[in-house]
Amino acid sequence: MALLALVCVSGAQAKSKKKEAPSNKPVFTVVKQLPITSVKNQNRSGTCWIYSTLSFFESEILKKTGKSYDLCEMYVANIDYMQRAEVKVRMHGDSQFSQGGSAGDVQVILRDYGICPEQAMPLPGTMTGDSLANFNEFFSVMEPYVEAVASNKASKISNQWKSGLQGIIDSYLGQRPERFTYEGKEYTPKSFAQSLGIDMNDYVSITSYTHHPFYTDFAVEVQDNWRWERSYNVPMDEMMRIIDNALDQGYTVAWGGDVSEEGFTRDGLGVLLDAKKAQSLTGSDQAKWLKLKPEERKSKLEELGVNAPELTPSQEQRQKEFDNWELTDDHGMHIYGLAKDQNGKEYYMVKNSWGETGEYKGTWYMTKAFVAAKTMDFLINKNAIPADIRQKLGI
Repeated sequence: MALLALVCVSGAQAKSKKKEAPSNKPVFTVVKQLPITSVKNQNRSGTCWIYSTLSFFESEILKKTGKSYDLCEMYVANIDYMQRAEVKVRMHGDSQFSQGGSAGDVQVILRDYGICPEQAMPLPGTMTGDSLANFNEFFSVMEPYVEAVASNKASKISNQWKSGLQGIIDSYLGQRPERFTYEGKEYTPKSFAQSLGIDMNDYVSITSYTHHPFYTDFAVEVQDNWRWERSYNVPMDEMMRIIDNALDQGYTVAWGGDVSEEGFTRDGLGVLLDAKKAQSLTGSDQAKWLKLKPEERKSKLEELGVNAPELTPSQEQRQKEFDNWELTDDHGMHIYGLAKDQNGKEYYMVKNSWGETGEYKGTWYMTKAFVAAKTMDFLINKNAIPADIRQKLGI
């Protein structure tokens, strides 16, 4: 995008001209952009998995019915944290209890418990006098409570701990409504979910690892997949073909993966950075590069922009990084489009849940190489999967 230059004056004449954008600054051209609802802000809460998955379902509803909804994240959190605590207690503490979760959690709750619109519960943060969700105090109260019950040395415990925990959850998130009115009609959460025009049985999870056979399903072994929801396993190239086919056919993707790498910036880019080549291009050898402060490395990477060198993703590297804990499930986002930069490189357009932040007001542009390498799994409408892959999966 060209920037307006200052007017230059020479003698009696003044001329204005447009200054060309730096060759390294991304200039994106949209190839495909599907409808999404507004960008939300999870603020100080580990609920990206709820925000991204509900955003995905909101787009599914838009596609199916043409109606726009704002579904309630705290309704999902209220149910999920109680159920997760129950598992930890049932396992005598040998299960993680944390803020994180997965797209599968949201799918299960919508299917079994329904959903409500945002306005049917207190808005995030309002129970504690904040304008957005802040789980710092909430979890500092809840975690030791759950741990105390789960690690209790008694031979038998009562069920009273559940009433106490539900009180804590309701105090911070608000009570779930049994009935509510929306656009002049009364609903229960289950009847409201049924009115949205989507079928939870249409959605499947996709992943790609070699420690399980391809074209089978398995529970991805990460702590936030505490329900052991299963994902269909396909080769990496077919995983990427599913995403591309989905966008081409008008379907979005609820994506979960790793954004802890240097190539994922806070300004809206995700590239599979080749650090060694980047060091060379910025005039830094490895020793010098490692001595740079994080903000200094970030500055040098921003200078490279679209010229930042990328690694070539591979099935083998995906597996290696999953096994050695480099490839983690630390963030959920919503893929809704495809764009190209001025060099012709393709990027997925991805809706984040950090508010309208970054260079692109809440959208991140992640290269195909980054997504291929850093995907943990994703939720998708099974009708978005190419027919030949569906046949191999038996769905």
